[in-house]
Amino acid sequence: QVQLVESGGGLVQTGGSLRLSCTASGESISNYAMGWFRQAPSKEREFVAAISWRGDSSIYADSVKGRFTISRDGAKNTVYLQMNGLKPEDTAVYYCAALIIPYAGPSPAGPDFGSWGQGTQVTVAS
Repeated sequence: QVQLVESGGGLVQTGGSLRLSCTASGESISNYAMGWFRQAPSKEREFVAAISWRGDSSIYADSVKGRFTISRDGAKNTVYLQMNGLKPEDTAVYYCAALIIPYAGPSPAGPDFGSWGQGTQVTVAS
């Protein structure tokens, strides 16, 4: 079973940037599509971005398109989320997750993901 650990969250001003990392241990994630989701207080978890297992295809929620970029580094067994132009509405706990089935393209559907990290808090001050 793969373990995922997110890092890189913090407090940033509106318009600022953060880069989140999701490092896997226990198993290689190189054959799995990966995703980022977020959950704000009193709101349901929502999809943010996902990347294919090859890293050649990615999808984004409309709310972050053009501001966030997902990427992966197979050698480091790590997935990243570069977040630019942050807004107060981006404040949430951010989670990374690994798709259940290998060799698949990116998916925006939470139930398609089987391994989840503990999350990292991102707070954007206005």
